[in-house]
Amino acid sequence: MKNRFSPARRWSRRSIKSVLLTGLLLLSCCFVLMGRSVDAQTAPSPAAAPAVSTIPLPAAAPAPTVDPADPGTYVLEFNRSPIVGNRLRLDGIYDESRLAFTRPRNWKPANMQVLLKFRHSPALYASRSNLTVLVNGTSIGSTPLNMPEGQIASVAYPIPPEIIDDYNEIVVAGLQNNSPTCTQDPFDPSLWTEILPDSKLVFKFEPQAIPLNFSQYPYPIFDKLSLEANRIALMQPQSIDEAWLTAVSRYQASLGRIADYRVMETRLVSKLDQVEENERLIVIGTPKSQSAIASLKLPIALKDGKLLDAQQKPLPDNAGLLVMTSAEQNKVPVLVATGNSEAGVAKAVQFLVQERDQQIGTGQAIVVNELTQVASPPAREWPKYLPDRDRFTLSDLKNPDGTTPQDVTVWGSHAPAYEVDFRALPDDRFVPGSTMTLRYSYGPQVNPLTSLVEVKIDNVAIGGDRLSSINGGENEELQLNIPPEAVKPSSRMQINFRLDPRERRSCSRVTDQQLWGTVHTDTSFDLRRENLAELPNLKLMQFGYPFTAPQDLSTTAIVLPDQPTADDLLLLLSVSERLGRLSQADSIQLTVARSGKLSEDLRKERNLIAIGTQANFPYPEVFTADAGFKLGDRSSRQWQQSQIQTLPDPEGLVKQILSPWNAIASCSRSAPKRPTASSKCGN
Repeated sequence: MKNRFSPARRWSRRSIKSVLLTGLLLLSCCFVLMGRSVDAQTAPSPAAAPAVSTIPLPAAAPAPTVDPADPGTYVLEFNRSPIVGNRLRLDGIYDESRLAFTRPRNWKPANMQVLLKFRHSPALYASRSNLTVLVNGTSIGSTPLNMPEGQIASVAYPIPPEIIDDYNEIVVAGLQNNSPTCTQDPFDPSLWTEILPDSKLVFKFEPQAIPLNFSQYPYPIFDKLSLEANRIALMQPQSIDEAWLTAVSRYQASLGRIADYRVMETRLVSKLDQVEENERLIVIGTPKSQSAIASLKLPIALKDGKLLDAQQKPLPDNAGLLVMTSAEQNKVPVLVATGNSEAGVAKAVQFLVQERDQQIGTGQAIVVNELTQVASPPAREWPKYLPDRDRFTLSDLKNPDGTTPQDVTVWGSHAPAYEVDFRALPDDRFVPGSTMTLRYSYGPQVNPLTSLVEVKIDNVAIGGDRLSSINGGENEELQLNIPPEAVKPSSRMQINFRLDPRERRSCSRVTDQQLWGTVHTDTSFDLRRENLAELPNLKLMQFGYPFTAPQDLSTTAIVLPDQPTADDLLLLLSVSERLGRLSQADSIQLTVARSGKLSEDLRKERNLIAIGTQANFPYPEVFTADAGFKLGDRSSRQWQQSQIQTLPDPEGLVKQILSPWNAIASCSRSAPKRPTASSKCGN
């Protein structure tokens, strides 16, 4: 199926057919896509909020803390970094490698050291070759490269605790020479040193008390500086309903956005004593649905299942309550999102998933009286991707950390490339005629015969030019054609300066500290593209398309069986987390319902993600579709005329077919066996 859209009209203004993704894994999920207009996707601007009466609350008290854990030791091996692999290699006369590490927020370093294991070329001249280690720009030690051939050396350098920050960098620099006077060839292959992957950083730390204050949220529920996976325990209520399912799904999606590339583990618990010390507990629901709330220490009174204000009157049903507290002998931080009604719980959770509102939170507890409704963004407004307009500049793009690119100057003959994400929207299709106008400057003293600037996309060069002036250049321009096939939803652009000096010192050693080049953010782009969505296309699932359009997930709903199992709920959390990682917006409007409670309007207007085993799948029509591969009985698989049976059948398959309901799209995953908690939809 192919949907073509005119470049003159936005994709979000055209109805799209959708797609049914079928997949055999350990659980199943079904996505139903349906096009909506911009007017339908975008909520109207809210009217001015009426005056809200103030709720009398107990007297403010200092925010409590979670008791610190016992002192400990943590070993961080170099091979956890993807750039290390089997070894970290230094080549040439001078080379260096950098490794980054973080310090968890509640750790106070007591004693730290770097333990290096390395070997080097036997050709190195010991008195003129050495290895130096720097941490955050401070040298912590140096050793000569004087080991006999084939032997492995070990050195240990203490790190002063006062130089450790939240984000840190270790630099291992090697000076290597194979002559007592001067090394003739800086690219001699005998100039090498290898840092072995079992080199390590050893932390001895003293955990600190954790303040329970919303001014630091998402900490301590999620620590972006953690060296290990953030572990979340989610309290399951006595009974499951749509309000709780929607609230936990939205909150899990918000954690996925916070986590981004970081590892997070989530599990369900039913009692407080099941929570472990290295976990963070989340309790969502009313005091009646979550009996554990009565066992927690709250700064607000609770009587007969009702939360009371300072005058011992129940809080309004439309008010939400957020509390930071602790459990398990004051060792585990706990986040409680509650209220005297489901509407109050939903409002409390929505406060946490709307980043703009979240920023005003402080103290141990927050009563959410009113909350601004955030309008849905346009379907093609994806912050981490190229702007949805043909002409823009480098400053309109985003760095991986969400910051805006700035003018950048690089130094030296082997300067690193300037890199920026250049990610096409998933339904972008480029046609010939796209151009880029690079604006740059460079310093004097370059050799015009051997110096140049070049532009690459995904490490494939698309063009370059010589730096022709020996007196330097200011605001130079270079226009390049962008090949239609070069830009993909995962692309990165690299801009390189290859700088060579006009003069060299003896022994061919380059004097390059005076060489520099600057990339200016008024570098502009003029793209020629059309919006073409070829569905079904599972490759687009890795970018969330089309389920994350718009990015607040307002056109997506997840459907569970009427009696979801714990495994169904774990897959719900995995799907929600994945959707959160793949989207970026000011709000989350994801909806969850059980199959018996799904309204006809949601079924027709939302993208549906159905979860369940084949026996209790919300839409059995998925498995009767006559379109290539289909699921059979007793773990059988059929593709065209080929048929097999497997025992057991732990693996999965994702397939796309047309929806049997209204020519929209859906996706399913199913298996005859019980699913595992690690199953994820969309990976």
